[in-house]
Amino acid sequence: MRRSSLVRAVSGFAGAAMMSALLFPASQAAGAALVAADDGAKIVAQKQLDDRTFDLTVSSPALAESVQVRVLTPKGWSETAARTWPVVYAYQGGRDTYVSWTRSTDIEEVSAKYDVMVVMPEGDNGSYTDWWNYGKGGTPKWETFHTQEVLQLMERNFRAGATGKRRAVMGISSGASGAMTYAARHPGMFGYVVSSSGILHLTQPGIPAMTMFVNAFFGDGGDPYRIWGIPGIDTANWKAHDPYELAENLRGSQLYIATGTTGLPGPYDHPEPGHEKSVQFQEVLCGSTTESFIERLKELGIPATTHVYTDGWHNWEAWQPEMHRYWPLMMKAIGARPLA
Repeated sequence: MRRSSLVRAVSGFAGAAMMSALLFPASQAAGAALVAADDGAKIVAQKQLDDRTFDLTVSSPALAESVQVRVLTPKGWSETAARTWPVVYAYQGGRDTYVSWTRSTDIEEVSAKYDVMVVMPEGDNGSYTDWWNYGKGGTPKWETFHTQEVLQLMERNFRAGATGKRRAVMGISSGASGAMTYAARHPGMFGYVVSSSGILHLTQPGIPAMTMFVNAFFGDGGDPYRIWGIPGIDTANWKAHDPYELAENLRGSQLYIATGTTGLPGPYDHPEPGHEKSVQFQEVLCGSTTESFIERLKELGIPATTHVYTDGWHNWEAWQPEMHRYWPLMMKAIGARPLA
């Protein structure tokens, strides 16, 4: 090639590279080299919010849409590091989003003190299950998204720990139900499991009717029978997603279980005048099912750390102090060392 032609070629390449850098920020351009999950789920965009925080957009075949995942990386983290990091998967409650943990708790400050990664995937109002859809299956498949797609993407692209001994899962409200259900349906996937105010006995009398009512009137406005099926008819599928029925599968995982039972305001609540005796019924139901689940664990001889604190509303004011109680226990269980 003549020298003048070579110069033009090199200049053209440099110009194209500069234009690409302007159009596609480094965090997004890196996405071209990211590894997909087994079913083709992939990170299609990522935005770095600060030195530790990434917001990822995941194109999910399991959900047939793109959803968000927030990741907190530990000090010294690098996507090209030879090592991996212990990881906590944190699940939101219903009618909330993937930003709830960073919005409503000090999880950023708490996690920064340990050599640990935190992954907060979108949960929408999906009830943390692959929807039954009258036995036909199909989307949305929230369990597949959380337990296969997200785990594989984090392990293949963000250096997240890939064994149960290096993974923990925690949730509040419906996310707590999801955390315990996933751990029971996938034995060994998580070494430490936290439930704060979750429904842990899904088939307890009255609970199926309650969940159908909530999903019909406070969910996405769709058909609530699509989720687990029709109570009394699709009983096998309900039981297949009930932590109480699956409790034996939790043997070997470390468990932390907390709930209120009265639904009355607790020490962290600040009711308005005249509402000092207001009862949040959802916490009463969570408390009832959680106590039933705890008794089942005792029958099976499965150890668990429990905190049944009676008074306390179904809110972040109760859940954040609880997080401070179990966080050091969880870090020790998955080998996340404190940082100086």
